[in-house]
Amino acid sequence: MRRLLLALLCLAAAAQAQPAQGEWKSLFDGTALGHWKESQFTGRGALRIENGAIILAAGNPLTGVTWSDAFPKSGYELRFEGVRLRGGDFFASVTFPAGGNFATWVLGGWGGDIVGISSIDGWDASDNETRSYFDFETARWYAFRLQVTIDRIVAWIDGQRVVNVEIRGRVISLRHGDIKLSAPLGFASYNTTGGIRKIEYRLLTAKQP
Repeated sequence: MRRLLLALLCLAAAAQAQPAQGEWKSLFDGTALGHWKESQFTGRGALRIENGAIILAAGNPLTGVTWSDAFPKSGYELRFEGVRLRGGDFFASVTFPAGGNFATWVLGGWGGDIVGISSIDGWDASDNETRSYFDFETARWYAFRLQVTIDRIVAWIDGQRVVNVEIRGRVISLRHGDIKLSAPLGFASYNTTGGIRKIEYRLLTAKQP
């Protein structure tokens, strides 16, 4: 009887941890890190919370935060806002589960304007078909949205679709180096001060746009 009660309590806790399909769940309340932990990057800069955002001070080279609680492996959508405050490289790149492994949506890498997924079939965002160019303005907040299924990764910036790539049957992986410390879900900046806020996710439904 006691084992049954414990099992029921575990199931109830798991149900509370996951939102209903289609329902957005906040991962950051704007006041405390909560389940976000400082990514243990070598040479990392300082973290702070300011005006409802997590600020990643420029590191040498990386600074980041990593999610320490449960997160789905597929069939989800993530949205957040990000800003480059100082510097000229990626400021809010997000590492996420996909294709049975992890990948990174690079936002403003390789000198500041390259956007894409690293890595697909061993090719980084700068060299695969997800590469595009986006002119990020300093101190301007952008809305980012990422959708991951077993078949595809799709992503938008301010409502503009910038990634739409099929991943079924392909090798999804992270670049070599400290970025692995961002898994399973994490944000990072590269020699650049950036900010992230309004982080939410939801489980996808069959009718999800």
